[in-house]
Amino acid sequence: MSTEPTSFLYPFIDAEERDSGVLVSDLAESALLKIRDSAELRAATVDQFRDELVQVAQTMAERFERGGRLFAFGNGGSATDAEGIVELFREPPSGRPLPAMSLVDDRAVITALANDVGFGLVFSRQIIAHANAGDIAVGFSTSGDSANVLNAFEEARNRGMLTIGLAGYQGGGMSTSGSVDHCFVVRSDSVHRIQEAQDSVVLRLWEMLQMCLADGTREGRTL
Repeated sequence: MSTEPTSFLYPFIDAEERDSGVLVSDLAESALLKIRDSAELRAATVDQFRDELVQVAQTMAERFERGGRLFAFGNGGSATDAEGIVELFREPPSGRPLPAMSLVDDRAVITALANDVGFGLVFSRQIIAHANAGDIAVGFSTSGDSANVLNAFEEARNRGMLTIGLAGYQGGGMSTSGSVDHCFVVRSDSVHRIQEAQDSVVLRLWEMLQMCLADGTREGRTL
């Protein structure tokens, strides 16, 4: 019996299954369970960090009001999350557009840095080139141990930037790094669920930030 390359996604499905009704039922049940688990984890994570998200939103609002910019970075799927937050901030569905830059966008820069100085420095070197004190660094890593993300945070912190990390599992090195001001750890062993919950954290942070910018909200005001 041959093994399908995607069999790990649905191990309960027999490769020789011939009953389409049973197969569709199993797939539907699996999808519903994943949707439920994702929704519960997203809600729990946002609720867990609610007070800290308020604090971060207020600090970010102050920095943006003084001309600060946001720089985002990550690897693999986390690179798409970095691109997502930049798109949300630069071209929001509502509210105020904010200056943001993805450090994963420029293939020429990334490949040049990877070739010349090593992949571990592809983000930190861009921080050196573009960022200033007063800016904001947002890094994504499901493991929390991505060396180039941690290196970028160290450089960002040295330059006086606000540093915000999003990690999964137990947080890895990101959760214990002295270079990360705020680390939001999604407690899950599933990369898919981690990234879905990270997206919810980012969306809630953006919503709170827009509220701060709209009415000058500062510490002590309910969001």
